[in-house]
Amino acid sequence: MSTFDLEEREAVAEFGRAWWIFLVTGILWFLVSIIILRFDYTSVSAISILFGVVAIFAGVNEFIMLAASGGWWKVLHGLLGVLFVGIGIVAFIHPGNTFAALAAVFSFFLIFKGVFDIVVAIATKDEIHVWWLQLIVGIVELLIGFWAAGYWGRSATLLIVWVGVIALTRGITEIIFAFKLRSVGKAAAA
Repeated sequence: MSTFDLEEREAVAEFGRAWWIFLVTGILWFLVSIIILRFDYTSVSAISILFGVVAIFAGVNEFIMLAASGGWWKVLHGLLGVLFVGIGIVAFIHPGNTFAALAAVFSFFLIFKGVFDIVVAIATKDEIHVWWLQLIVGIVELLIGFWAAGYWGRSATLLIVWVGVIALTRGITEIIFAFKLRSVGKAAAA
């Protein structure tokens, strides 16, 4: 075993000890989805601001994932974080836009996130046994994103459901990642 392999294993084991951070963020995403789905927002501004908060939270979460990533995954998480924060800022700047404009932004968010989850699930299928769960979440996000882009009869309730669904799916993927990181860390420490 070379020194590089030992250093690499130590780094992976160190990241593996931080698995609980992603478990906590996954649980927080579940709480956010419950809060979103419980309240009735009737104005476009309230929905736009709510979406902006969720998008910025997702962007910050991607920046946190930079610490647990390596190689080109760092670049992808960084780009995703910048994209989510940018979309959140756009939602704050123009909160009075029509439902169709907000849904178009949200559909882009879902399509991009769905493709990312599908790629990650397929790329990590050899390392995690429940890779198919993240694949299913990505497919659902992608389908909802295309449905949002093509369905013009939008309403405030439907947009709230979409924001709640993205928060829920984000919680699922964070929890999957937490346990994936934990198992990789344990294997590297052994």
